Amino acid sequence: MPVADTTRTRPATVPDEQRRGLAARVSLGRVFAPVPSEFLLIASTALLLTGFGLVMILSATSATSDAADGNPYDAVIKQGVFAVIGIPLMFIASRMPVTFWKRVAWPALIAAVLFQLLVFTPLGITNDGNRNWINIAGLQAQPAEFLKLTLALWLGFILYRKRTLLTRWKHVYIPAVPVAGMVMLTVMAGGDLGTVMILVLVLLGALFFSGAKLRFFVPPLLLGAGAVAALAVTSPDRMRRIMSFLNPDCLADYYGDCYQPLHGIWGLAGGGLFGLGLGNSKEKYSWLPAAANDYIFAIVGEELGLVGCIVVLLLFTLFAVGAFHVIRKTDDLFVRIVAGAITIWIVGQALINIGVVLRLFPVLGVPLPFMSQGGTSLMSVLLAAGVLLSFARTLPRRDRVLPPPG
Repeated sequence: MPVADTTRTRPATVPDEQRRGLAARVSLGRVFAPVPSEFLLIASTALLLTGFGLVMILSATSATSDAADGNPYDAVIKQGVFAVIGIPLMFIASRMPVTFWKRVAWPALIAAVLFQLLVFTPLGITNDGNRNWINIAGLQAQPAEFLKLTLALWLGFILYRKRTLLTRWKHVYIPAVPVAGMVMLTVMAGGDLGTVMILVLVLLGALFFSGAKLRFFVPPLLLGAGAVAALAVTSPDRMRRIMSFLNPDCLADYYGDCYQPLHGIWGLAGGGLFGLGLGNSKEKYSWLPAAANDYIFAIVGEELGLVGCIVVLLLFTLFAVGAFHVIRKTDDLFVRIVAGAITIWIVGQALINIGVVLRLFPVLGVPLPFMSQGGTSLMSVLLAAGVLLSFARTLPRRDRVLPPPG
């Protein structure tokens, strides 16, 4: 009678050197893995807009900077430092997984609100009736810019956690609307109407892409419109600007509140089809206030003409196309909400800025994303672009889908 073999074969073990080599190959494969077309589209347009903005800031500030301190490159060097810091941060943020953004949603919002509250300390600076800047070691910053990104992340996390309850109005509103209202209140206390309007867009964009019913938008929309109206009515300076915008004969108030809008539209119209040439702007010689900030688009139109303006609009359109592809293709509700809120913020702010230059809106003090002079504004939009790039990496790739059998 045969005897059963009780010996067992030991499993083959992989040597440590071979295991480490395999892990290294897997890691390098992940690093150099092909990225989706949405990633390339968002990254390229963000870099092109940032570079375009640096060129236009140099052109808009070289004359006034040279007359002030003899250094025509002072403004563009400061902006370039923030670009050199922000662009690597954008690509570092693009490597973060979605779980990371979910974890930092609460801490990031709390830190941004505390940073915003510094404007009411001795570090705060008042400019044109608004107290929304701080000065630390000679560097000025606008903390409210970081509230836009952190609020989008927080709203995405909260609405994602309540994804099965969004058919009920109280779960849509609480705690999203009260917390967003308190965040806006910290900005409203400083008198920054433009930033409050952008935060309202972030809130509405998050609610829309969460899949909430359209009737749930009415109370937040009315609340936001009432807050903006109250902020406008309670400020005499802001009411003057609104009335000058509604004035059919703005030339009669040339030396008043119509001075800046008129010179902005004159600079934009003076460029014609191909512009006066890069560096040949006339309005930048102290005629147009905030030529490198809120009215940088007017300098683009004056120096590069209609062609330059179309290029800027085309770049923002391509950025929006890439972002909306991320929204459409993702299966993660958190990714859809945050990406939608960021896209509405950046594209909506660009349209508002261009509308102000075209005198479609009153002067609101909203910078043109990626292009206007301002380090904190540039850093915030580059980080937001990094979040979109991080989300683009999570999109399903077509080459990973197996063909059906047969």
